[in-house]
Amino acid sequence: MLKEWLDGLEYELVQGSLQVDVNEVIFDSRKAAPGAVFICIRGSRVDSHDFIPQVIKAGVKVLVVEREISVPPEVTVIRVKRGREALALLSAARFGHPSRKLLMIGVTGTKGKTTTAHMIRAILETAGRKTGIIGTNGVSYGEEHYPTVNTTPESYELHRYFARMVEAGCSSCVMEVSSQALKMCRVEGIFFDYALFTNISPDHIGPDEHEDFEEYLHCKKQIFKQSRFALINVEDEHIGEIIKGIECPWEGFGQEEKSVFKAEAVHYVSESDFVGLEFAIWWKADRDHRIPVRVNIPGRFNVSNALGASAVCLRAGVHKEALCHALEHLKLDGRMEIVYTSEKCCVIVDYAHNAVSMESLLSTLREYRPKRLVCVFGCGGNRSKDRRYSMGEIAGKMADFSIITADNSRYERVEDIMADIRGSIEKTGGEFIEIPDRRDAIVYSITHACPGDMIAIIGKGHEDYQEIAGVRYPFLDRAVVQEAVAGLQDLTRQ
Repeated sequence: MLKEWLDGLEYELVQGSLQVDVNEVIFDSRKAAPGAVFICIRGSRVDSHDFIPQVIKAGVKVLVVEREISVPPEVTVIRVKRGREALALLSAARFGHPSRKLLMIGVTGTKGKTTTAHMIRAILETAGRKTGIIGTNGVSYGEEHYPTVNTTPESYELHRYFARMVEAGCSSCVMEVSSQALKMCRVEGIFFDYALFTNISPDHIGPDEHEDFEEYLHCKKQIFKQSRFALINVEDEHIGEIIKGIECPWEGFGQEEKSVFKAEAVHYVSESDFVGLEFAIWWKADRDHRIPVRVNIPGRFNVSNALGASAVCLRAGVHKEALCHALEHLKLDGRMEIVYTSEKCCVIVDYAHNAVSMESLLSTLREYRPKRLVCVFGCGGNRSKDRRYSMGEIAGKMADFSIITADNSRYERVEDIMADIRGSIEKTGGEFIEIPDRRDAIVYSITHACPGDMIAIIGKGHEDYQEIAGVRYPFLDRAVVQEAVAGLQDLTRQ
């Protein structure tokens, strides 16, 4: 019944009746059918109010609108301030409010969302709690996996996935919550048991995103309005602005004394069978216990990611034994993923695809003191050339040897992209080689590895395709590394 679906939404009944049977929520006019509620949204490019005649012709009898319209009297018209908010709340009702049946954990911030969310899921599942995850790497629960276009999908899709998770026996869901999702009301009506704020820095500012840093931060902070409790990185330089006017109880994590969850005695570990971190977690609420952990992902920023994930899970009642086991045996596709390690070399695949993330990655790997740091990378086509110049400059300055290759060239020639990168590397005097075929470049890095090499294959991470001239071809960096290593082992046996 329509009236029940509208519970919790501020609206005005313009005409018609609320005692109407409904069975679906749509915002795409092409899916119009009898029994559906059509949500009209005024977007920057398309105003779906323009499609009202078509959806009525297709049998739709209920419209949710943002502005005045004229339709036949037998059509029920509901007016709201924000169509996107209505879409979120009605979608939740359409699927029976499935998020209320899950322990909901939202992870937001500029960097570290994907890694931290996957750490949380790994810890919860090790503790015996079946957990779904939604984010950059797609939607996963149990053996099911679905790719997504956005870090946080549209609200209708979210609630459909929540419902599937409940049906599959999940008790928890951890999801990345982007600033755009908060701005566009995609998570409206979802109440998070825990919100984790990783960090914030100027990003996603420009046309179709955020006007400035102030708006970006404002949108990020909206998650606190719909959370029971928050865990926040107190080491962030903007911590004062983050917690100003915060609307839920919170605790901080970091390496500073004021942290409720504190990381102590951090060590970088590089062994033939383990490359990662060791540190101890000290929780002020449990003064008698320091929890020593080993994290199977390298990088100083992963101290913060692992500490934040641990804080959430400890707060949620996970035993420290499950936490320690999960962190030591982490496998995270394309995020500082150690694909191969031996006494000779270590191979890491990472999603770093801009100057900031590349510089952070290479400086982190330097802390493991490799005899030679090798970087295999390219740049995406039909994107800002500044990215190529800056990444080439960073590779030239920070890597001992670079292999320039293809990424997702899209509609540009790989050779043209490589030429832009080459010019910036040459200015630094850094050593490099050019191998246009990405598979050949990866194989070369492994077959020509020197003892003590650390090889970083960056740019694509978890992506399982390579986009060329508008076509996506199957391609996974990790799989190519594994093939190359297997080929070397076969040669050794002969």
